[in-house]
Amino acid sequence: MPRTTTTTTTGDGRRETTTHVDARRDEEIPTPYAVMMTTATTTRAMTSRAMTTTIPTRKMTRTARAVRSGARASATRVPIDELRETTKNAIRGIGYDEKDAEVILDVLMFAQVRGNNQGIIKVTTNGLAMAEDAEPMKVTHETKLSAAIDGKKTQGMLVLAEATRIANEKAKEHGFGIVGACNTFTSTGALGYYCKKVADEGMIAICMAQSPEFVAPAGSSKAIFGTNPIGVGIPSAEGSMVLDMATSAYSWFGVLEARTAGKQLPEGAAQDKNGVATTQPEDVLDGGAIRTFDGGYKSSNLALIVELLAGPLVGAAIENKLTAKNWGNLIMVIDPSMLGQADFEKNAAFVMNRVRNAPKQPGVDAILLPGERGDAIAKANMESGAIDVETNLWNDLKKAAEAFATA
Repeated sequence: MPRTTTTTTTGDGRRETTTHVDARRDEEIPTPYAVMMTTATTTRAMTSRAMTTTIPTRKMTRTARAVRSGARASATRVPIDELRETTKNAIRGIGYDEKDAEVILDVLMFAQVRGNNQGIIKVTTNGLAMAEDAEPMKVTHETKLSAAIDGKKTQGMLVLAEATRIANEKAKEHGFGIVGACNTFTSTGALGYYCKKVADEGMIAICMAQSPEFVAPAGSSKAIFGTNPIGVGIPSAEGSMVLDMATSAYSWFGVLEARTAGKQLPEGAAQDKNGVATTQPEDVLDGGAIRTFDGGYKSSNLALIVELLAGPLVGAAIENKLTAKNWGNLIMVIDPSMLGQADFEKNAAFVMNRVRNAPKQPGVDAILLPGERGDAIAKANMESGAIDVETNLWNDLKKAAEAFATA
């Protein structure tokens, strides 16, 4: 039987001992995904009702009160097999068939077991909404090195998985492959998932994703950028290294996760609708914005680069991205042997070990490479066979899964 604890796993993988509060929502705060859900469809009316976000009154919810007081919600220890099955049923309940549900499930669980907030929170916050006018994705332009995909409103993870497959095949045959995708309006999930699949096959992957206006450029009070993540996978003789980072200080689904759990956001990560710094998820959801990761021009400029390469370059929307429902992704795959470096993987491992083993500053226990903290968390979770899931999130997920089972 799952047990209830007071230990939570944060979005960056840290474990915190917290005070239990009853943070169940009286009403939910509307999100961009709630707006999308009003035009989305599912194959089961019962599930659609269960997944729809309601419009709040001015009354502060219990979750909001918990956030204001700095309290935390509890976590429930869930067997991983049970979590997978429940999540899959919830995905099926939205309307996805068995094959597509498996792809989406793999992407979500990759993040979830790593303590990454790109996981199952997407199921219960309309991050997997289906469009009424969705059609099978289509390759609209192709050369031996490149391809362009019109997602036709297909779910973002399914589109990026196909883009990754095509780019990888082209790189294996010709040394390089680049694929751009547009016309999706739901999350692609953790970019590390796609980059790791490529890197584990001995290829280099570089991936970018654009999304609606959630993030304010440096100095602005208005959101212009998406969270605009970058993923990079590098093979080496000692295993793949995978970088997966947003150019924002926090992910959008991290904000939704914090709202659900009754948690505050980190200092400096977000601002309200007037551009004033805030730690309250509700302020972000009420016309505010997330900030770029250092709050300055370096991170803002990097976010701009992603916005350009995963936006105009691939035919995605360049403004009003939420209502346009046309978001973009770009993935490049490189065969290291293309530049004649037969020892690339050995030399890459050497450089990585130089970083790991570099002299440490006082108080530093270990120098970790990108992805190593998440891999360690995933290993521990898989060995234990169970994972801590925020209790409100787990309850919401079970309700969605039960609706599918009943139908």
